[in-house]
Amino acid sequence: MEYNYIISCFLLVIQFLVLVTKIESKVPAIVVFGDSSVDAGNNNFIPTIARSNFKPYGRDFAGGRATGRFSNGRIATDFISQAMGLKPTIPAYLDPAYNISAFAIGVTFASAATGYDNATADVLSVIPLWKQLEYYKEYQKRLKAYMGESKASRTISEALYMTSIGTNDFLENYYTMPGRSRQYTPGEYENFLVGIAKNFVKELYGLGARKISLGGIPPMGCMPLERTTNMAGSYDCVEKYNKVALEFNNKLKNMIVELNKELPGIKLVFSDPYFVLQSIIKRPSLYGFQVTGAGCCATGMYEMGYACARTSMFTCTDANKYVFWDAFHPTEKTNHIIAAYMVKHVLAEFNA
Repeated sequence: MEYNYIISCFLLVIQFLVLVTKIESKVPAIVVFGDSSVDAGNNNFIPTIARSNFKPYGRDFAGGRATGRFSNGRIATDFISQAMGLKPTIPAYLDPAYNISAFAIGVTFASAATGYDNATADVLSVIPLWKQLEYYKEYQKRLKAYMGESKASRTISEALYMTSIGTNDFLENYYTMPGRSRQYTPGEYENFLVGIAKNFVKELYGLGARKISLGGIPPMGCMPLERTTNMAGSYDCVEKYNKVALEFNNKLKNMIVELNKELPGIKLVFSDPYFVLQSIIKRPSLYGFQVTGAGCCATGMYEMGYACARTSMFTCTDANKYVFWDAFHPTEKTNHIIAAYMVKHVLAEFNA
Protein backbone atom coordinates (compact mmCIF):
# COMPACT_ATOMS: atom_id res chain seq x y z
CA MET A 1 0.00 0.00 0.00
CA GLU A 2 2.83 2.40 0.98
CA TYR A 3 4.70 1.50 -2.21
CA ASN A 4 1.66 2.34 -4.36
CA TYR A 5 1.24 5.63 -2.51
CA ILE A 6 4.88 6.57 -3.16
CA ILE A 7 4.58 5.69 -6.85
CA SER A 8 1.39 7.77 -7.13
CA CYS A 9 3.04 10.77 -5.47
CA PHE A 10 6.11 10.41 -7.67
CA LEU A 11 3.96 10.37 -10.81
CA LEU A 12 2.13 13.48 -9.60
CA VAL A 13 5.44 15.29 -9.15
CA ILE A 14 6.49 14.32 -12.68
CA GLN A 15 3.15 15.60 -14.01
CA PHE A 16 3.68 18.91 -12.17
CA LEU A 17 7.12 19.36 -13.70
CA VAL A 18 6.07 18.36 -17.19
CA LEU A 19 3.23 20.85 -16.96
CA VAL A 20 5.63 23.79 -16.85
CA THR A 21 6.27 23.83 -20.60
CA LYS A 22 5.36 26.45 -23.16
CA ILE A 23 1.77 26.32 -24.41
CA GLU A 24 -0.27 28.76 -26.42
CA SER A 25 -1.44 31.43 -24.03
CA LYS A 26 -4.99 32.74 -23.77
CA VAL A 27 -3.80 35.13 -21.06
CA PRO A 28 -2.06 38.15 -22.65
CA ALA A 29 -0.21 39.22 -19.51
CA ILE A 30 0.38 38.41 -15.85
CA VAL A 31 0.29 41.25 -13.33
CA VAL A 32 1.68 40.55 -9.86
CA PHE A 33 1.32 42.20 -6.45
CA GLY A 34 2.85 41.05 -3.19
CA ASP A 35 5.94 40.49 -1.08
CA SER A 36 9.34 38.78 -1.39
CA SER A 37 7.77 35.57 -2.66
CA VAL A 38 7.02 37.43 -5.93
CA ASP A 39 9.39 40.43 -5.90
CA ALA A 40 11.71 40.25 -8.92
CA GLY A 41 13.85 43.20 -7.84
CA ASN A 42 11.68 46.24 -7.09
CA ASN A 43 13.39 46.66 -3.73
CA ASN A 44 16.73 47.18 -5.52
CA PHE A 45 15.45 50.64 -6.47
CA ILE A 46 14.15 51.89 -3.12
CA PRO A 47 16.09 52.76 0.07
CA THR A 48 15.66 49.58 2.15
CA ILE A 49 17.84 46.81 3.55
CA ALA A 50 15.27 44.22 2.37
CA ARG A 51 17.26 43.29 -0.74
CA SER A 52 18.80 40.25 -2.40
CA ASN A 53 20.67 41.72 -5.37
CA PHE A 54 23.96 40.08 -4.45
CA LYS A 55 25.44 36.61 -4.45
CA PRO A 56 24.72 33.86 -3.55
CA TYR A 57 21.15 34.91 -4.46
CA GLY A 58 20.50 34.19 -8.13
CA ARG A 59 23.44 31.83 -8.50
CA ASP A 60 21.22 29.38 -10.44
CA PHE A 61 19.40 32.12 -12.37
CA ALA A 62 20.27 32.57 -16.05
CA GLY A 63 23.81 33.92 -16.16
CA GLY A 64 24.21 33.40 -12.42
CA ARG A 65 22.77 36.88 -11.88
CA ALA A 66 21.39 38.17 -8.58
CA THR A 67 18.26 40.02 -9.73
CA GLY A 68 16.62 40.81 -6.41
CA ARG A 69 14.60 37.60 -6.35
CA PHE A 70 14.79 35.97 -2.93
CA SER A 71 15.89 32.60 -4.27
CA ASN A 72 18.81 30.84 -5.90
CA GLY A 73 16.93 31.11 -9.21
CA ARG A 74 13.45 31.78 -10.50
CA ILE A 75 10.39 32.35 -8.33
CA ALA A 76 6.92 30.80 -8.63
CA THR A 77 5.39 33.54 -10.78
CA ASP A 78 8.21 33.16 -13.31
CA PHE A 79 7.34 29.50 -13.73
CA ILE A 80 3.63 30.29 -13.91
CA SER A 81 4.27 32.82 -16.68
CA GLN A 82 6.18 30.21 -18.68
CA ALA A 83 3.53 27.57 -18.06
CA MET A 84 0.81 29.94 -19.30
CA GLY A 85 2.70 30.32 -22.58
CA LEU A 86 4.27 33.70 -21.81
CA LYS A 87 7.86 34.71 -20.96
CA PRO A 88 10.03 32.59 -18.62
CA THR A 89 10.43 35.52 -16.20
CA ILE A 90 8.29 38.44 -15.00
CA PRO A 91 10.28 41.69 -14.60
CA ALA A 92 10.12 44.18 -11.75
CA TYR A 93 8.26 47.40 -12.57
CA LEU A 94 10.92 49.67 -11.07
CA ASP A 95 13.79 48.03 -12.96
CA PRO A 96 14.98 50.53 -15.60
CA ALA A 97 16.40 47.68 -17.71
CA TYR A 98 12.82 46.95 -18.84
CA ASN A 99 10.28 49.09 -20.65
CA ILE A 100 6.56 48.97 -21.36
CA SER A 101 6.99 46.47 -24.21
CA ALA A 102 8.26 43.93 -21.64
CA PHE A 103 5.73 44.94 -18.98
CA ALA A 104 2.88 44.51 -21.48
CA ILE A 105 3.38 40.73 -21.18
CA GLY A 106 4.16 40.53 -17.49
CA VAL A 107 5.04 42.82 -14.60
CA THR A 108 5.45 42.58 -10.85
CA PHE A 109 4.88 45.46 -8.45
CA ALA A 110 5.77 43.29 -5.44
CA SER A 111 8.08 44.45 -2.69
CA ALA A 112 9.94 42.18 -0.29
CA ALA A 113 8.99 42.60 3.40
CA THR A 114 5.63 44.23 2.68
CA GLY A 115 2.16 43.10 3.74
CA TYR A 116 -1.52 43.92 3.56
CA ASP A 117 -1.05 46.14 6.63
CA ASN A 118 0.70 49.47 5.97
CA ALA A 119 2.44 49.04 9.33
CA THR A 120 4.18 45.94 7.95
CA ALA A 121 5.66 47.88 5.04
CA ASP A 122 6.87 50.53 7.51
CA VAL A 123 9.06 48.04 9.41
CA LEU A 124 11.73 47.96 6.67
CA SER A 125 10.55 50.96 4.62
CA VAL A 126 9.29 49.00 1.62
CA ILE A 127 6.45 49.48 -0.86
CA PRO A 128 2.99 49.16 0.76
CA LEU A 129 0.17 47.48 -1.12
CA TRP A 130 -1.63 50.78 -1.77
CA LYS A 131 1.51 52.13 -3.45
CA GLN A 132 1.76 49.00 -5.62
CA LEU A 133 -1.77 49.79 -6.78
CA GLU A 134 -0.69 53.36 -7.61
CA TYR A 135 2.14 51.97 -9.73
CA TYR A 136 -0.42 49.75 -11.46
CA LYS A 137 -2.56 52.78 -12.34
CA GLU A 138 0.54 54.42 -13.82
CA TYR A 139 1.22 51.19 -15.71
CA GLN A 140 -2.28 51.28 -17.21
CA LYS A 141 -1.65 54.77 -18.59
CA ARG A 142 1.67 53.65 -20.08
CA LEU A 143 0.04 50.55 -21.55
CA LYS A 144 -2.67 52.62 -23.25
CA ALA A 145 -0.08 54.99 -24.69
CA TYR A 146 1.91 52.00 -25.97
CA MET A 147 -0.90 49.79 -27.30
CA GLY A 148 -3.73 52.17 -27.90
CA GLU A 149 -6.86 52.47 -25.78
CA SER A 150 -8.78 49.53 -27.28
CA LYS A 151 -6.03 46.88 -27.22
CA ALA A 152 -4.80 47.98 -23.81
CA SER A 153 -8.33 47.72 -22.38
CA ARG A 154 -8.58 44.16 -23.71
CA THR A 155 -5.23 43.28 -22.18
CA ILE A 156 -6.29 44.77 -18.84
CA SER A 157 -9.53 42.77 -18.74
CA GLU A 158 -8.02 39.50 -19.99
CA ALA A 159 -4.76 39.58 -18.00
CA LEU A 160 -4.24 37.31 -15.01
CA TYR A 161 -3.72 39.23 -11.76
CA MET A 162 -1.86 37.41 -9.00
CA THR A 163 -1.17 38.26 -5.36
CA SER A 164 1.15 36.59 -2.87
CA ILE A 165 1.18 38.46 0.41
CA GLY A 166 0.35 38.15 4.11
CA THR A 167 3.14 36.15 5.76
CA ASN A 168 5.09 39.26 6.78
CA ASP A 169 2.01 40.72 8.44
CA PHE A 170 2.27 37.95 11.01
CA LEU A 171 5.95 37.06 11.28
CA GLU A 172 7.54 40.48 10.70
CA ASN A 173 4.82 42.60 12.25
CA TYR A 174 2.20 41.03 14.55
CA TYR A 175 4.44 38.54 16.35
CA THR A 176 7.55 40.79 16.36
CA MET A 177 6.49 44.41 16.76
CA PRO A 178 4.42 45.58 19.76
CA GLY A 179 1.75 47.65 17.98
CA ARG A 180 -0.78 45.35 16.32
CA SER A 181 -0.62 42.59 18.96
CA ARG A 182 -1.77 45.17 21.52
CA GLN A 183 -4.67 46.22 19.33
CA TYR A 184 -5.90 42.84 18.09
CA THR A 185 -6.12 39.19 19.02
CA PRO A 186 -4.71 36.93 16.27
CA GLY A 187 -8.24 36.25 15.01
CA GLU A 188 -9.11 39.95 14.96
CA TYR A 189 -5.91 40.72 13.07
CA GLU A 190 -6.78 38.04 10.51
CA ASN A 191 -10.15 39.75 10.01
CA PHE A 192 -8.44 43.14 9.67
CA LEU A 193 -6.14 41.79 6.93
CA VAL A 194 -8.98 40.02 5.11
CA GLY A 195 -10.84 43.33 5.03
CA ILE A 196 -7.84 44.97 3.35
CA ALA A 197 -7.60 42.09 0.87
CA LYS A 198 -11.28 42.46 0.05
CA ASN A 199 -10.96 46.19 -0.62
CA PHE A 200 -7.86 45.57 -2.73
CA VAL A 201 -9.71 43.09 -4.97
CA LYS A 202 -12.60 45.54 -5.32
CA GLU A 203 -10.20 48.30 -6.36
CA LEU A 204 -8.55 46.03 -8.92
CA TYR A 205 -11.98 45.09 -10.24
CA GLY A 206 -12.87 48.77 -10.50
CA LEU A 207 -9.75 49.28 -12.61
CA GLY A 208 -10.81 46.58 -15.06
CA ALA A 209 -9.31 43.37 -13.67
CA ARG A 210 -11.52 40.32 -14.05
CA LYS A 211 -9.22 37.28 -13.69
CA ILE A 212 -7.70 37.36 -10.23
CA SER A 213 -5.78 34.78 -8.17
CA LEU A 214 -5.59 35.65 -4.49
CA GLY A 215 -2.72 33.81 -2.83
CA GLY A 216 -2.89 32.26 0.61
CA ILE A 217 0.00 32.02 3.03
CA PRO A 218 2.22 28.94 3.52
CA PRO A 219 2.77 26.84 6.67
CA MET A 220 4.85 29.68 8.07
CA GLY A 221 5.66 27.82 11.27
CA CYS A 222 7.75 25.42 9.16
CA MET A 223 10.13 28.07 7.87
CA PRO A 224 13.64 27.45 9.22
CA LEU A 225 13.65 30.89 10.85
CA GLU A 226 10.70 29.89 13.02
CA ARG A 227 11.89 26.34 13.68
CA THR A 228 15.11 27.67 15.24
CA THR A 229 13.02 29.23 18.02
CA ASN A 230 11.23 25.94 18.80
CA MET A 231 13.87 24.41 21.06
CA ALA A 232 11.26 22.83 23.35
CA GLY A 233 9.67 21.16 20.32
CA SER A 234 12.92 19.66 19.02
CA TYR A 235 13.13 22.38 16.35
CA ASP A 236 10.01 21.09 14.64
CA CYS A 237 7.42 23.35 12.94
CA VAL A 238 5.77 25.95 15.19
CA GLU A 239 2.16 24.80 15.10
CA LYS A 240 0.81 28.04 16.56
CA TYR A 241 1.88 29.85 13.40
CA ASN A 242 0.60 27.11 11.12
CA LYS A 243 -2.78 27.25 12.81
CA VAL A 244 -2.99 31.01 12.18
CA ALA A 245 -2.03 30.44 8.51
CA LEU A 246 -4.85 27.91 8.09
CA GLU A 247 -7.38 30.17 9.81
CA PHE A 248 -6.37 33.16 7.70
CA ASN A 249 -6.50 31.13 4.47
CA ASN A 250 -9.97 29.85 5.31
CA LYS A 251 -11.19 33.41 5.89
CA LEU A 252 -9.73 34.45 2.53
CA LYS A 253 -11.58 31.54 0.86
CA ASN A 254 -14.88 32.63 2.39
CA MET A 255 -14.29 36.21 1.27
CA ILE A 256 -13.55 34.97 -2.27
CA VAL A 257 -16.89 33.14 -2.37
CA GLU A 258 -18.65 36.38 -1.36
CA LEU A 259 -16.91 38.51 -3.98
CA ASN A 260 -17.56 36.03 -6.79
CA LYS A 261 -21.27 36.49 -6.04
CA GLU A 262 -21.05 40.24 -5.53
CA LEU A 263 -18.96 41.41 -8.51
CA PRO A 264 -20.43 40.66 -11.96
CA GLY A 265 -18.04 39.04 -14.43
CA ILE A 266 -15.22 38.48 -11.97
CA LYS A 267 -13.39 35.15 -11.88
CA LEU A 268 -11.64 35.17 -8.50
CA VAL A 269 -9.75 32.05 -7.39
CA PHE A 270 -7.73 31.05 -4.34
CA SER A 271 -4.16 29.87 -4.86
CA ASP A 272 -3.29 28.00 -1.68
CA PRO A 273 0.39 27.09 -1.21
CA TYR A 274 -0.18 25.66 2.26
CA PHE A 275 -0.83 22.00 1.59
CA VAL A 276 1.56 21.46 -1.31
CA LEU A 277 4.43 23.01 0.67
CA GLN A 278 3.44 21.06 3.77
CA SER A 279 3.48 17.87 1.69
CA ILE A 280 7.00 18.68 0.45
CA ILE A 281 8.20 19.35 4.01
CA LYS A 282 6.61 16.20 5.46
CA ARG A 283 7.65 13.83 2.64
CA PRO A 284 10.73 15.49 1.13
CA SER A 285 12.21 12.34 -0.42
CA LEU A 286 9.15 11.96 -2.67
CA TYR A 287 10.11 15.24 -4.32
CA GLY A 288 13.86 14.63 -4.35
CA PHE A 289 14.71 16.79 -1.33
CA GLN A 290 16.99 15.90 1.58
CA VAL A 291 16.86 18.94 3.88
CA THR A 292 13.71 20.67 5.18
CA GLY A 293 14.68 22.24 8.51
CA ALA A 294 17.43 24.54 7.24
CA GLY A 295 18.01 26.64 4.15
CA CYS A 296 20.89 26.29 1.72
CA CYS A 297 22.33 29.76 2.33
CA ALA A 298 24.87 30.19 5.15
CA THR A 299 23.84 28.01 8.13
CA GLY A 300 20.28 28.13 6.79
CA MET A 301 18.79 28.57 10.23
CA TYR A 302 18.23 32.32 10.58
CA GLU A 303 19.92 34.10 7.67
CA MET A 304 18.21 35.92 4.83
CA GLY A 305 18.98 39.04 2.83
CA TYR A 306 22.35 40.57 3.73
CA ALA A 307 23.02 37.81 6.28
CA CYS A 308 23.30 35.45 3.30
CA ALA A 309 26.58 37.00 2.24
CA ARG A 310 28.72 35.53 -0.51
CA THR A 311 31.53 35.00 2.02
CA SER A 312 29.63 32.38 4.03
CA MET A 313 31.60 29.13 4.11
CA PHE A 314 28.50 27.12 5.01
CA THR A 315 26.32 27.72 1.93
CA CYS A 316 25.39 24.41 0.32
CA THR A 317 26.69 23.34 -3.07
CA ASP A 318 23.43 21.81 -4.39
CA ALA A 319 20.29 23.84 -3.67
CA ASN A 320 18.12 21.17 -5.32
CA LYS A 321 18.48 19.07 -2.17
CA TYR A 322 16.95 21.84 -0.06
CA VAL A 323 13.31 22.89 0.29
CA PHE A 324 14.39 26.35 1.46
CA TRP A 325 17.04 28.61 -0.02
CA ASP A 326 17.44 30.87 3.02
CA ALA A 327 15.69 30.78 6.38
CA PHE A 328 12.49 32.22 4.90
CA HIS A 329 12.31 31.61 1.14
CA PRO A 330 12.00 28.45 -0.99
CA THR A 331 14.59 27.25 -3.47
CA GLU A 332 13.98 27.50 -7.21
CA LYS A 333 13.10 23.78 -7.27
CA THR A 334 10.43 24.25 -4.58
CA ASN A 335 9.06 27.28 -6.42
CA HIS A 336 8.88 25.18 -9.59
CA ILE A 337 6.84 22.43 -7.93
CA ILE A 338 4.46 24.88 -6.23
CA ALA A 339 3.95 26.82 -9.47
CA ALA A 340 3.21 23.66 -11.45
CA TYR A 341 0.68 22.60 -8.79
CA MET A 342 -1.07 25.98 -8.99
CA VAL A 343 -1.20 25.92 -12.79
CA LYS A 344 -2.65 22.41 -12.86
CA HIS A 345 -5.17 22.73 -10.02
CA VAL A 346 -6.12 26.43 -9.90
CA LEU A 347 -4.97 28.52 -12.83
CA ALA A 348 -5.54 26.18 -15.78
CA GLU A 349 -9.12 27.47 -16.16
CA PHE A 350 -7.76 30.88 -17.17
CA ASN A 351 -5.98 29.34 -20.16
CA ALA A 352 -8.80 26.99 -21.16
